[in-house]
Amino acid sequence: MPFTTTNHSLTKRTLAILWAILTLLSAAPSADEKHISVYSPVAIYTLPVVDRAGREYIGLLELLEPLGRVSSQSEGRRWRLRYNAVDAEFVAGSTRARIRGRDFDFIAPFLLENSRGLVPLSSLSGFLPRFLGAPVNFRESARRLFVGDVGIQISFQLDPSNPPHLAVNFSAPVNPTISTEPGKLRMVFKRDPVVSPGSQSISFDNPVITHATYSENNGDAELDLAANEPLLATFSNDRRTIMISTVMGSAVPQTPATPNAVGTGLQNPTPAPPLSAPGANIPPGNANNNANNNNNVHRILAIVDPAHGGEERGAALTDKLAEKDVTLGFSRLLRHELDIRGFAVVLLRDGDATSTLDQRAAAANVLRAGIYISLHAVAQGSGARVYTALLPVEGTSKGIFHAWNAAQAPSLPVSRIVSAAIVAEMQKREFLAQASSASLRPLNNVFMPAVAVELAPGANGVADLTSANYQQRAASAIANAVASVRDRLGVQQ
Repeated sequence: MPFTTTNHSLTKRTLAILWAILTLLSAAPSADEKHISVYSPVAIYTLPVVDRAGREYIGLLELLEPLGRVSSQSEGRRWRLRYNAVDAEFVAGSTRARIRGRDFDFIAPFLLENSRGLVPLSSLSGFLPRFLGAPVNFRESARRLFVGDVGIQISFQLDPSNPPHLAVNFSAPVNPTISTEPGKLRMVFKRDPVVSPGSQSISFDNPVITHATYSENNGDAELDLAANEPLLATFSNDRRTIMISTVMGSAVPQTPATPNAVGTGLQNPTPAPPLSAPGANIPPGNANNNANNNNNVHRILAIVDPAHGGEERGAALTDKLAEKDVTLGFSRLLRHELDIRGFAVVLLRDGDATSTLDQRAAAANVLRAGIYISLHAVAQGSGARVYTALLPVEGTSKGIFHAWNAAQAPSLPVSRIVSAAIVAEMQKREFLAQASSASLRPLNNVFMPAVAVELAPGANGVADLTSANYQQRAASAIANAVASVRDRLGVQQ
């Protein structure tokens, strides 16, 4: 778990914003890159798609890794994979594989590149249920894969009064990117498993808000609303409803009138501040809420930062296992655990991206999260260690402005409370956990409560670090602890 320290001061907030933008852009696929979005009850993620011999392929190990415990082994042209209790064997260049002791024929040959098994996208619907034991719906043309019944339904309700208001209702909370242009309001759903409202185009028989168009492409879903006047969007109903109104009629009615389009009624929506510009929905991470959550609980933003990534592999846990891979899988489990406890969650990377320590801290600061959690892994020792910052002497602070390496100072007392809560929860689950302070980056550089959790092996040695059950116990403990001190979280002024 290599942390580094440097001495330089935070002089311009603009520089921090630029760092954050670069970080978020580096963690997301480019607009031209082919990728697939996967939606399941335990994880939502995107993966790159590669072209081989005119067909689209995806790495099978990477596809299954967020969904359970998986391992692979290659011997010459043979590649064996184990997912939970399911064994499979593939042969490079062959269209036939053996899964659960039964043959399966691919539409295109299985490929083996640098011990990485690639399977054709066109065969996912056929063989994935054999691994997952759950129904799979793969929309190949859009590259959107649904595991189980996770789709979010859309319905509409139009109040045709002058000016009109349109309620776009969703069966679960959503977090789209919203942008406007003349005659159109666009919602792009990059992480929400939104599905078609039943028709690609819906007319509202209204002279102002005229129709809605739904489309899917390259892992994303998009809903476009056409109008003859500029539109604004506001969230209500715990992000299960987006109210659309004209700029001149942006006051949202408390009780919508009888619907004039497809959909069900909406019960007394609560207006939210308007979203009037592209990117207004920051943070872009998974903000879905569990249906059993208390809708009255304030959804604090939690930043989860899987350490290392890209060219920075972190500690070598084994000859083949890098720290960056363990922290990414661990972060996805923690995101899910925090999510079902009512937190909005952003992963600072959800793939193998490289970011500097300054970029990570700046991204968290710009998002003004309630809590920052950095995740690390180590092959030595056992259990877990929870770190808070040990601040260096940086000179006199000037009012609310602190030196870059002492930005954590106002939040440090709450950080220690969070650390103590995590240690206590982990000890309840029989982890050998202890709290420590160290001059760590980027903990020193973030100005909200911040901790770093270093996961070490359990009774089964280093194998525990890739165990979904082991990581799940740790993630559940961390999430319980953070939830227990929810009322103490937030940026300290």
